[in-house]
Amino acid sequence: MATIKRDNIGLLNDKLTVHLTKEDYFNGFETSLKKHAKTANIPGFRKGMVPAGLIKKMYGQSVFSDEILKKVETELNQYLTNEKVEIFAQPLPLDAQIANLDVNAPGNYEFAFEIGLKPAFKLDIKGIKVKRYQVKVTDEMIQNEVDRIQTRNGKMTDPETVESDENVINITFTESDKEGNAIEGGINKDNSLLIKYFAEKARKQFMGKKKDDTVVIQLKKAFEEKELDIIVGDLGISKSDSDKYFTLLITKVGLIEKAPIDETLFLATYPNQAIKTEEEFRAALKKDIEGHYEQQAKNQIHDQIYHHLIDHTKMEFPTPFLKRWLQKGGEKQRTEEETEKEYPVFQDQLKWTLISSQLATDHKIEVVAEDLKNFAKQQLMSYMGPQMGALGDNDQWLEDYAMRMMQDRKFVDDSYQRISTEKLFTALESEVEAKEEAIEAEKFADMLNHHHH
Repeated sequence: MATIKRDNIGLLNDKLTVHLTKEDYFNGFETSLKKHAKTANIPGFRKGMVPAGLIKKMYGQSVFSDEILKKVETELNQYLTNEKVEIFAQPLPLDAQIANLDVNAPGNYEFAFEIGLKPAFKLDIKGIKVKRYQVKVTDEMIQNEVDRIQTRNGKMTDPETVESDENVINITFTESDKEGNAIEGGINKDNSLLIKYFAEKARKQFMGKKKDDTVVIQLKKAFEEKELDIIVGDLGISKSDSDKYFTLLITKVGLIEKAPIDETLFLATYPNQAIKTEEEFRAALKKDIEGHYEQQAKNQIHDQIYHHLIDHTKMEFPTPFLKRWLQKGGEKQRTEEETEKEYPVFQDQLKWTLISSQLATDHKIEVVAEDLKNFAKQQLMSYMGPQMGALGDNDQWLEDYAMRMMQDRKFVDDSYQRISTEKLFTALESEVEAKEEAIEAEKFADMLNHHHH
């Protein structure tokens, strides 16, 4: 009878030794070999009539090895289940015992595995203090949104020359010296930009320019910080190269004529609302912007809770085992250097998995079919936006779409995780102490942009 011996070899790190006797696997081996004999297709023999000796000679060793390894896996899994052993990942084989398996000399075998045990830990939700950021929506923010919507719904015209910051120009960036002489083998890239994306001093160079005119710029002087990040990314260079010069060839001049603020614009933006006046239009925009920042503030609370739990929950790990598993046990084989570099993030992920699983159990977090269906509908509505109003019977259309998505395994798996996480953080949010703090939109955006998990 198969037996398993368990020995501790380190912090949360055990060795399991599976001992098999010939009686544990030999009947299974002979049964598998007979199945091969019935299905083997060998020239010169009728199907099912191949001599047993030939079958054993051709397939015996592989069937023998497979049967033993299958038995080992079964015994190991049964042991872990019966003993309720909570482990990380999968057991790691300690020796290459498979090399010793010999179909011509069946006997007793031992297979050793290393396991990493999950740690015990305590969670304290009540002591968490967070900030609930409040962004005041200003008239300027509303006006910027009005301008954006007018531009999006406007029409493109083709003036002959650049006359204002609102002009659009199609340009070719060619790397050059400060006199505009092209550098051999330098960067050459097309782009399209609004004049107002350039720094204020640089804009003057473009006024009065037309198709086929050129302007020489130095990147770091031609763009402010935010736009410079985008431009160097488009050009495929780093910010440290922003002292480079480029000759810009204007290939087209355009101007978007903004759509008038009238009922046509109101209907295009809010097809399901009967907005008649500019005042009502601005009020609807303000509500949307406030909703956006409220959701961002909510996400920020969730982020603060996450970091508090990661930073303040004491937990031990079988680090040497986990590093070995990360290096050799996953789908991707890693070098020692790669393992050392990736391990801190890997451990935090494991830590959060343990914490969130425990919290989900404590708070009885469940995701039911209706949650998945509603999530699919909300996703589509956010994708389609105002266009949803043109789809006639939205309810039936949404229902049919949601039912189709429910058949998609990847969608269900991804959505389950997102819904479960959202439900968990919503439950935690009601338990922590949140202090209101006013913040300007720009500072709030900077805080979000510079944050990294």
